[in-house]
Amino acid sequence: MVALMRAYEQLYINGQWVASAGTDTLSVTDSATEEVIATIPDGTASDVDAAVAAAKAAFPAWSALSKEDRAAYLMKIHAGLEARTDEIAEIIAKEVGMPVWLSSMIQVGLPKGNFKGAADLLGSYQFEEQVGNSLVVREAIGVVGCITPWNYPLHQIALKVAPALAAGNTVVLKPSEVAPINAFILAEIVHEAGLPAGVFNLVTGVGPVVGEAISAHPDIDMVSFTGSTRAGKRVAEVAAQTVKKVALELGGKSANVILADADFGKAVSDGVGKCFLNSGQTCTALTRMLVPRERLAEAEAIAVGTAQAAFQPGNPFEAGKFVGPLVSAAQRDRVRGFIQKGVDEGATLLTGGAEAPEGLEQGYYVQPTIFSNVTRDMTIAQEEIFGPVLSIIPYDTEEEAIEIANDSIYGLAGGVWSGDADHAKAVARRIRAGQVEVNGGAFNPSAPFGGYKQSGLGREAGKFGLEEFLEVKALQL
Repeated sequence: MVALMRAYEQLYINGQWVASAGTDTLSVTDSATEEVIATIPDGTASDVDAAVAAAKAAFPAWSALSKEDRAAYLMKIHAGLEARTDEIAEIIAKEVGMPVWLSSMIQVGLPKGNFKGAADLLGSYQFEEQVGNSLVVREAIGVVGCITPWNYPLHQIALKVAPALAAGNTVVLKPSEVAPINAFILAEIVHEAGLPAGVFNLVTGVGPVVGEAISAHPDIDMVSFTGSTRAGKRVAEVAAQTVKKVALELGGKSANVILADADFGKAVSDGVGKCFLNSGQTCTALTRMLVPRERLAEAEAIAVGTAQAAFQPGNPFEAGKFVGPLVSAAQRDRVRGFIQKGVDEGATLLTGGAEAPEGLEQGYYVQPTIFSNVTRDMTIAQEEIFGPVLSIIPYDTEEEAIEIANDSIYGLAGGVWSGDADHAKAVARRIRAGQVEVNGGAFNPSAPFGGYKQSGLGREAGKFGLEEFLEVKALQL
């Protein structure tokens, strides 16, 4: 296991580790023990100015580099992540609470794939095409500010940094201050890979200071943000003053529509897992399970049995655990408040509850909780909880199910289950969301990822993610 504690005293700007303009620090805690495991600089707007100046100076040469050379750098980063997989997995397990075996597979596996995928894409992507008498050219936007969350910290960084660099942009990254250690490791890997000075810059700090400075900066050409809808609205508001491009990947309240002819054993148990993954700290979590009213009791029994058999919380380093703690005391208290709200508003509590799990009073633990007889107007049916809380909502007709699924300010993800695959796809087409699983279809890291409505603007991943970081120019010939 990696040795902690770590004291990070410098930021990564212009190819060097440099002191922050400020003197304050922020603490990072172990989600299972509540112990401080690291400190990081509490960056300032002046630090952002320095990082942006470096990125702006590096942009002309980096964007002019051949796509083959940029791909080679991305593969060096991929190799660096591969070499430090175990270390990063253990750190994210401590930062976020995901069990370490899942952390290795997901929290590190996906970022490695993001860098390799971006490099591979450069081999086939056509940056120019002829349209009539015009040569349409796709070229780098410029300096990109990346503001990332804590729930899948390195994955969300890689989803932005890899395609931004692949497209020829330079980057200023502000990771979440709650789970930042992985970002420092990435900066170390970038440095070892020999990227030119200023191409990648890391400034840590809090959103109201560093995030605001990035969003407002006149020399940042694009901001890519992942986080809460509330924070995303603020990023867009601030960025609008300089009319820069904004990409937003925000909240979700995803509906899992289980139709009457579905295999309930498979659909309900899969749905519980899709809700509780990463202790529910997943923007695409299928937190609303819609079932036919006449099969409600059956769904309840399967859901409770699945939760109690497979999703009992425990230390992230304990073998066989699927659920660990939440990321912070604030998040734990917020989720417990939502659970109490569900009880107060009259939902039927099937398992779990607002109390600490037995024997896990220390650490940021929450009981995986399932409510039934939830109505569409209840708080737990409308607000993103970001914890292991499942709402089972009965419906009477398929049309009503589709209506309930779309009765949300969000539209990030969803699911549909049916014994008839074509029927499931037909219903999935009517759900207003950016990604919809059909009969448990697997996550595809190359498919476009993003949402409708207040779940965001733009798409990440694969070709679609690369194109978010490109401008389009027409040369009239």
